[in-house]
Parts: sequence; C-alpha cells; structure tokens
Amino acid sequence: MTTIFDPTELGALTLSNRLVMAPMTRNRATVDGCATPSMATYYAQRASAGLIVSEGIQPSVIGQGFASTPGLHSAEQVRSWRQVTDAVHAAGGRIVAQLMHSGRIGHPSLYPSAHTSVAPSAIAAAGTCFSPTGPVDYLTPTALSEDDIAETVADFVAASTGAIDAGFDGVEIHAGNGFLLHQFLSDNTNVRDDSYGGSIEGRVRFPAEVISAVARALGADRVGVRISPANPYNDITESDTAALYRHFVDRLPAWRTCTSWNPATDPSPLPSGSNGRARSC
Repeated sequence: MTTIFDPTELGALTLSNRLVMAPMTRNRATVDGCATPSMATYYAQRASAGLIVSEGIQPSVIGQGFASTPGLHSAEQVRSWRQVTDAVHAAGGRIVAQLMHSGRIGHPSLYPSAHTSVAPSAIAAAGTCFSPTGPVDYLTPTALSEDDIAETVADFVAASTGAIDAGFDGVEIHAGNGFLLHQFLSDNTNVRDDSYGGSIEGRVRFPAEVISAVARALGADRVGVRISPANPYNDITESDTAALYRHFVDRLPAWRTCTSWNPATDPSPLPSGSNGRARSC
C-alpha cells in the first residue's frame, strides 16, 4: 500500500516522499532583500520533506509588502538564494520559490523604497499593519494601468527565471490570501471597467496571464499555483466564489493545482470537461 513516505513524481520533480512543507513569512532577509546564511540553515534543517515551498518572495521592488522579506528581482538577490538551494539539495531535498506580490497590502514605512502600494483599483484594505512605530492603517493604493499590468507580468517571468538561476526546482505563484493576484480576482477589490475587471473573465485575466507567462518560461511542469477560494484574509470578499474558481482553474496551463478549497462551500471545484487537468490535493 502506498504511504505518505513513498516517493512520488510531481510535474518535473521526483520527490523522496509526499510531505510538503508549506510556506511561511519569516522576515529574516537583509534590508536589500537578500537571503542570509541563517535562512540556508533553516531550510536545510527541513530538507527531509519531499518538497519545500519557500516563504513569499517579491518579484519586484513594488511587490514587497512586509519588512525584511526576500526578493528575486536583482542579480544580488538571485546569487544570495544559491546558498539556500545548495544547502537543501545537499541534504537531499527539493525546494520551489513562492513568488508573491503583495499588491495593496503594505506600507511605505516598512521598506527602504518607501513605495506606495499598487492594486487593481484604488481601494484601501481595511485594517492595520505593524510599522516600526506601531500599528498603522493601510493606505489607498495606486491603481495599476494596463501598461503597469504588462510590466508586472514581465516581473513575474523575470523572477521565475531568476529562481531557476538561483537553483530552485520550480516556482509557486501565490494567487491567494488577499495579495495582488487574489485582489484582481475579488469583486470587492477589483472594480475596474476595462478588460481586467468587471466580469469573471475580466477579473481572471491578469492572474491567468501571469501564470501562463511563467509556465511558458519554465515549462508548466515546474510551476504551481496557490489559491484560497472564499478566504476573507486581507479584506477580501467574493460574491461568486464557485463560478469564479471554476473559470480560473479552467484557465490554468498546469495539470495539477493544490488548493485550500472548502468543500462546505462547494464539494466539486473542478470545472466540467477539465479531464483531470486540475485537481484539489
């Protein structure tokens, strides 16, 4: 009988077992967004998992939403991750980079760039974040133009190829938990009236473009997607969750999707005719 400790194939990866370490923001990078020796130690200590999904890594300067988080948008950052991936591989493990653009979640006081956050629409998230001086309200973000959207897609592609150069075995695109891709999906954060908003098809367009572009760059068998249907974290409200995610999943180029789909919301998230191209796991 197959057990969780038996080897398995996942896309292009051969895993020593079926245990996957979930990502967790750790805030241990340098001020310039580089990985550190302590991060290499941390991940190597956990390399007995079949697969490690890294903490969220910003694909661009403007994608950062938290203090002391790492990036993959400069040559120095790419080089710094090699100590981590080398340590994991030396211990017999596999690791993928989770690429996460925070969108409207963040605050200028948290990072040297002091940038204003961006989002599909100029709507501030309810709530506060922790700044060096204490809790502060989220600010109203700048709405991305269509040119900005195209640049953001290119940022994800560049970060994904940088991840491979840094020694990662693949990437996971973060499209959940109220960050940028999820903000485009949700109808309380995306009130655009162009082709990137409005209908379900419009709201799915940008996340689907990011994922498809990265899959073309790396091969779909090295690309995963994280989604979190009906998750209200970071002030997200979805009025059409079941229809939204059926359409979104149907647009994914990869054959397999791991999701925190809630069966109480809808026991059958797979679209009809998907032929097993996407699965809940």
